[in-house]
Amino acid sequence: MDSILFLILRRLRLPINLIIISFAISVLGFTLIPGVDAEGNPWQMSVFDAFYVVSYTATTIGFGEIPYAFNHAQRLWMIFSIFMTVTAWFYAIGRIIALLQDDGLRRAIITNRFANVVQALQEPFYILCSYGESASLLTKALDEKGMRVVVIETLQERIDQLELSNSHNAIPHLCADAKLPENLIRAGILHRFCSGVVTLTDNDEANLAIAVAVKLMAPDLPVLARAERNDIAANMASFGTDHIINPYTLFGEQLVMRVHAIGSFILHEWLTDTPGDQLPPPEYPPRGRWIVCGYGRFGKSVVDNLTREQITTTIIEADPELTGCDNCIVGSGAEARTLLEADIMNATGLVAGTDNDINNLSIVMTAYELNPNLFVVIRKNKRHNGELFKRFNANITMQPTDIIAHECLAHMVTPLLAQFLVLVRSQTNEWSNNLISHLVAIVGENVPETWSIKVSKEETYAISELTARNVIVTLRHLTQDPTNRDEHLALVPLMLSRNNQNTLIPNLDTPLMEGDQILLCATPEAKSALFNTLNNNKTLSYIIDGIDMPNSFVWRWLKSITTKI
Repeated sequence: MDSILFLILRRLRLPINLIIISFAISVLGFTLIPGVDAEGNPWQMSVFDAFYVVSYTATTIGFGEIPYAFNHAQRLWMIFSIFMTVTAWFYAIGRIIALLQDDGLRRAIITNRFANVVQALQEPFYILCSYGESASLLTKALDEKGMRVVVIETLQERIDQLELSNSHNAIPHLCADAKLPENLIRAGILHRFCSGVVTLTDNDEANLAIAVAVKLMAPDLPVLARAERNDIAANMASFGTDHIINPYTLFGEQLVMRVHAIGSFILHEWLTDTPGDQLPPPEYPPRGRWIVCGYGRFGKSVVDNLTREQITTTIIEADPELTGCDNCIVGSGAEARTLLEADIMNATGLVAGTDNDINNLSIVMTAYELNPNLFVVIRKNKRHNGELFKRFNANITMQPTDIIAHECLAHMVTPLLAQFLVLVRSQTNEWSNNLISHLVAIVGENVPETWSIKVSKEETYAISELTARNVIVTLRHLTQDPTNRDEHLALVPLMLSRNNQNTLIPNLDTPLMEGDQILLCATPEAKSALFNTLNNNKTLSYIIDGIDMPNSFVWRWLKSITTKI
């Protein structure tokens, strides 16, 4: 607010001074020029009378010779004063209009309003330091989950897209450079309700600058950052960046997960997608020999992961010296000659993984003409090319923005979910498939709500109160319907964390203890019903013992008497 006032005063300094000077000269002249009263006696105008006359005359509100008629000298001075003061006023009005159209002032007002809105937030929120394709997907998913978001973006057109988006909650946003510490402070990194910072720009250096700035100003604040280069990732890690996301490495791991553990992959996608959505049926990549077109960061990750699964690969690369490919076929892969040289007729899979969408589409089209039985993975770099990719029957379409958004959700929705997914990867595929069947039978096929609770007076008042009175509360009680204890909610406890020990799919008869953290998966209706169970002693008592406790003290006293009788 002080900067806005300073800017206004600085821009209006000259017109304000001109008005003051013109008024002062006019008032001084009227007080010095002698006049006469109604009886013809000499009379000198007071400073107040002079200021009053000049005020309504200079502002063109009106004119009157008061308190007595002017003589010729006063009228001559009035003519001079009118031209002088009115000119000063017109000049000042012009400067005010120009100031209202000034970009600097508008930006200052918008920035100040943004900072005030952020400071007024009274619930946890995340700061997103971009609104690109990944961040827009992440914003939508977080909004669907009822989590607040603050956005900083350097491009105004993306801010315009955000303003036109249909969100459940108002999203504070600012068109500014998130690398500047003052903008991060305005966005709320020092706010007591700030839950973390996410930087997903397509510039690794910008992500590094933001991650370092946050860790220096707010060391305990979680930071999720995108980094495609290993040196940038190492630099981020040295400053304590909590989660470093490389979409190409993640996709390589997920591709291999599809090969040998499709159940684990489905669990990951299902639990980190937008609630209410439906996942398409999964594809099962075949074993055999694969052709990989493009040996950049994406291609290297795919080759490394396929090699670990003992899957043979043939690499096609247009610039082997730049990418460091020692044993590859030189070409883009869009030419039939290059694909035939790679023996595409006997290949089982193809990866079109260059950084050019048109080239990837050409590779796939040529490959299908030569071998229509190929299992095809195609990389889509730009989200707006989605309509073009729908024309091709690729088995898997890899888009970095989707992978980044899913990975961020796994860490942001609840840290327990990220821990759960890591543990799931070490389980057998049969275990994952059994869990999926169990979840579908209870919560349905749509993407469920996934969240965590901690047994404490702040989050689970009823559980804490009853356990303090030595009443045993188990996980099974959380799954019972608070309106009818014989019915069960569409809810599944996925993991119990106690004393840094995690238990997957814990036994429902496990008693709860203060400090326990529980990862839950449920429908939105079940999540809403559970809130009443966790925070209402009467409801939880009914679920445990089946006794509907009266609300008022009098009725509880009467019930105790009748029970004794």
